[in-house]
Amino acid sequence: MGDQAPLTTTRQTQAPAVATAGNDATTVLMQAPYDCTVTRVRYVPAAAITGAATNNRTISLVNKGQAGSGSTTVATLTFGSGTNAAAFDDTDVTLSGTAANLVLAAGDTLAWASIHNNTGITDPGGLVVVDFSRN
Repeated sequence: MGDQAPLTTTRQTQAPAVATAGNDATTVLMQAPYDCTVTRVRYVPAAAITGAATNNRTISLVNKGQAGSGSTTVATLTFGSGTNAAAFDDTDVTLSGTAANLVLAAGDTLAWASIHNNTGITDPGGLVVVDFSRN
């Protein structure tokens, strides 16, 4: 009996590089370990990323659901002008402002999308770190 602190889990996995500025990649990362809420997403790139005003890149954590057809954005970050990431250092990926987008069912598949904008910039790949809190 008694209250228990919520169970929290951190999972991490590698995201592949997108070496050509005009290319995109969407990769399966992991599945939700239990019914949970995403509380933080970080990207640790393997090389520095320097944002650009027009030709840039957006990275996103997407909930594909259990059937693999979902498109709910959990967290996203555009490397626009002034938004940079240092090599081998955590960069927070902004969580969705819609609370329901952060809620996952056990077994929901999470994908990492690296999408170019206009002519784009490259993505060096790196580590994606996701924190979950049990619902």
